[in-house]
Amino acid sequence: MLLYNLQYFAKDGPGGEKTEEPTSKKLEDARKEGQVAKSKEIASSLILFGLFLMLKLYSGIMGEDFLENFHLYFGKIPDAVKLINGRIEIRTFTDIVSGAIIKMVLTCLPFLLMGFLVSFLADLIQVKWKPTTKPLKPKFSKLNPINGIKRLFSLQSLVELLKSLLKIGVIILVISGDIRKAYNMLFMLYDMPLMQAVLLISNLIVNIGLKISAIFLIIAAGDLLFQKWKFHEDMKMTKQEVKDEYKNAEGDPQVKSQIKARMRQASQRRMMNNLPKADVVITNPTHYAVAIVYDREMGVAPIVIAKGADYMAQKIKEKARENDIEIVENKPLARSLYRSVEIGEQVPPELYVAVAEVLAYVYKLKGKV
Repeated sequence: MLLYNLQYFAKDGPGGEKTEEPTSKKLEDARKEGQVAKSKEIASSLILFGLFLMLKLYSGIMGEDFLENFHLYFGKIPDAVKLINGRIEIRTFTDIVSGAIIKMVLTCLPFLLMGFLVSFLADLIQVKWKPTTKPLKPKFSKLNPINGIKRLFSLQSLVELLKSLLKIGVIILVISGDIRKAYNMLFMLYDMPLMQAVLLISNLIVNIGLKISAIFLIIAAGDLLFQKWKFHEDMKMTKQEVKDEYKNAEGDPQVKSQIKARMRQASQRRMMNNLPKADVVITNPTHYAVAIVYDREMGVAPIVIAKGADYMAQKIKEKARENDIEIVENKPLARSLYRSVEIGEQVPPELYVAVAEVLAYVYKLKGKV
């Protein structure tokens, strides 16, 4: 007989299905680990669009700079290869080459700055500013071939495949459509001057690039919506995970209940230790018991120093008998004191008369009047 662990076939692991919304703590922990809802397509599409837009606006100036630098440094080549004592002057040659490279870098610098700024702003808009180095740390789990195979057949891989096919289709459609429109003009290139032909081809390429990158931006927007949905689904939690997180954040409920029980026991012990100071215990007689003390020299209202219901009421009465404290039955007064006055608080004014009558009765019994 073959034995199978059916847990292997569970959709979401041993904790059950992920049906609960992610907590703020889990989202914060995921962000610290570098896990955010972000589309890489946004940055790449914006950079591509910005590149072709700058070429559209800046190509004339850039072309003039390249031609000027070409004429300048190409004219210096004869000076660089002059023989001095039968040898080429290497220093002059390197100065010319380095100068040309610096000029080319300065000409291309706006494109480099644009790429950096667009990439930075695209990520900033998507995930806000909270840098972390944790994604740079090596994770050996990524080297697991089983996990690699799972990723190959995952929903993310399917979406990446569809995006790639969609991009290829867009490129083919846009290029073929624009080339058909410029078909007759392209056959006239051999009759045009060189610079005019170069401008025609460059304008055609830039226009095609702008159209393709604009469509890529639409695809990137759809990908961003998908990434946000997928991230939200991945961050969902099982009921057990929610319970475990609550235990870790707030403490185990059983431990907390034990702490509360011990605090209650300590409070009850203090209350019972103060009970011998009471002048009278007012009872229900079975359900409630409230102990009151009145200091006539202080001139303040009577104070409740102990109270209890059911079992604790019986304990208060037992303690009162042990210490020869009068127990007076007054059901309405006992209920009112138990419900409206906490231990250590004074009796409220609306109960002064009823409590005074009880104290007068007790003092008369003990001959204190």
